[in-house]
Amino acid sequence: MTHHFCVTSVRVIWLVAFILTLINIISIYSLHFCGPHIIDHFYCDYEPILQLSCSDTSIIQKMNLLLGFLIATGPFIIIVMSYVYIVMTVLKIPSNTRIHKAFSTCSSHLIVVSMFYGTLMAVYMFPTKGQSLTLSKILSLMYTVLTPLLNPIIYSLRNKDIKEAFLKLKCNNL
Repeated sequence: MTHHFCVTSVRVIWLVAFILTLINIISIYSLHFCGPHIIDHFYCDYEPILQLSCSDTSIIQKMNLLLGFLIATGPFIIIVMSYVYIVMTVLKIPSNTRIHKAFSTCSSHLIVVSMFYGTLMAVYMFPTKGQSLTLSKILSLMYTVLTPLLNPIIYSLRNKDIKEAFLKLKCNNL
């Protein structure tokens, strides 16, 4: 990856993120709020704000579903496609130990990616009507707190020294 490509990618990603955020802000700004101004959620998320509105939010929810589908599934598909290429390449390796090492590295990343995108898609791409508020809160916590919390733990368990220390701790407690 060249420096120019890297800088251009960052600029494009930031521009797209800014435009999508601006679309959400403008859509929320156009709503009327007449009821209680209390959000029953852990943080000020998009869907709970829409639920507070007394305006018709069906168009905004459809737009949110479409944008969420593009934003979430686009990178997810790219990641899955890259893993297909990785698996095809790894299977060509003649050594079983190298294959095992490559797959153990990939599996750590796949666990984190699956947790993040799975909960993200469950929160933003499925209708919330009839969905438990508690379930919505738990799923939101999973992709905002649990995934970043587990990320270093999952990756550090691949480290040989950490594994040995963990096994010693486990054996000492038995």
